[in-house]
This record gives sequence, C-alpha cells and structure tokens, in this order.
Amino acid sequence: MSKEHSENIIIKNVTEENISALGVFCIKNKKAEGYKVKKDWFCSARNKGVRIKIAFDQDGKQLGFIEYLPSEIAWRPIKARNYIFIQCIAMFSKSTRDKGTASRMIQEIEKEAMAENKFGLCTMSSNGSWMANKTLFLKNGFNILEKKGRFELLGKSFNGNSEKPELLDWTQEQSAFKGWHLLYANQCPWHIKSVTDLQSTAKEYSIDLKVKELDSPSQAQQAPSGYGTFSLIKDGKLLADHYISKTRFKTILKQELQS
Repeated sequence: MSKEHSENIIIKNVTEENISALGVFCIKNKKAEGYKVKKDWFCSARNKGVRIKIAFDQDGKQLGFIEYLPSEIAWRPIKARNYIFIQCIAMFSKSTRDKGTASRMIQEIEKEAMAENKFGLCTMSSNGSWMANKTLFLKNGFNILEKKGRFELLGKSFNGNSEKPELLDWTQEQSAFKGWHLLYANQCPWHIKSVTDLQSTAKEYSIDLKVKELDSPSQAQQAPSGYGTFSLIKDGKLLADHYISKTRFKTILKQELQS
C-alpha cells in the first residue's frame, strides 16, 4: 500500500450515537429489515464489547469494514482468553482489497489490542462463502493455529508464552438436533432475509422447521457449525453453515426428501 493511498483512507469508529449516519456497511438500504436488526444487535446491551470500523475514501465512499471484539465474547466457536477476535471483514471491491485498506484496519486494531494489554489478535478464515480467506491475515503476520473442515483459526500473539486460542468442536453439538432446525444470529444483516425465505419455503413443502435466534455469544460458541451464527441442520446432519437462498434451500429439501 502506498503512503499516498494510506493517507487518503479515513477510518471511522461506529458507535450507538453515529450508527444511523454511518450505517452497517453490508446493507446500504437503511429501510431494509437486515439493516434494522443489525443496528439493534450492535446497540444491544449484550454486545457492548463489539466494535466496528468503516473505511472511507476522501469523497466519503465506503471502502470496507471490520468487526471485532474481546475473544471471550466472540460469536464463533472459539475458546480464547485476552485476545481481540476479528469477527468479520469485508471490502467493497477487489480494487479496494488490492490497495491495502483491509491491512490498514487490521493494523489499527493491533495498536488498540496492544494498548489494552491483550495477548494478541485471532480470527477464523475459510476458502468457502461468507468468511474471509487466510491470505490477508497471513500477510499481516498471523499464523495458522488450527484447522477443522473448511475453517481455520489464525492468531498473532504479542507474547510467545500466552495461551493459544482454540477451535471448539462444533460437530459434538450436532447430534442433539432432531428434525429440521435453523439457528441464526443477527450478527450478519443478511441472515434475516434467509430466515424469512427458509421459513416460507419450509411451509410450502410442509416441513416443520424450528427456528431459533441465538441471543448470546455463548450460544454461538456452542452452535453446531463452524460459522457459529448460521446453522441449518436436520437429524444431526449439518446442511448449511452460512446464509443460503430460497433456491438453494429448495435443492437441499428435494435431496433430503428423496433420501
């Protein structure tokens, strides 16, 4: 990233006071249900530790965002003490990614973590959908700590003697679910659309889909998927671990009903 481009990036912290003005990045339409539920989620008392940064160019165009929080209250299946967990990161376009905006935001979080005497930073990555891959984090000094399925846990420790973060075994949670279940959290503003679509489709197919909103980090940490905040599961079988469309759900239904 050039010094010139770095100086042209403006990074703002989202707060309860300015979220109505800055937005939540992933959904621009402030009348959309996803925007409303994400705003409520961010402003709720249980999420006081959640922080969001949005990067802007000099013309006020949003370039990317990053969401992070103390590792103890991560909405992913991890166990980590005294780390900062990067929960989500997204860039508006490939050109933005190529200019180092994401690295600049990670570097700012690293400074905050050091000032707060944290042991380091950690995050989860995946080559699949709805989660950043590991390339960005490896470039910023993270190491791969553990891998399970399509997910990887990465960390950057400031103290070599500190306790390493760990992945929790979400597969152990799956057998408890009998029938059709959808577990989700409004941590991602897109989830509510998927929930609505899946509920209407299940009704169309006369499927009893039990839907539960996860309302605490501990529930997400104990969810039956590596993604944590979205799990579609039937009789102990994980069918989707991220946002899916109505069309994708119909395909899953047909496959399961024929088996």
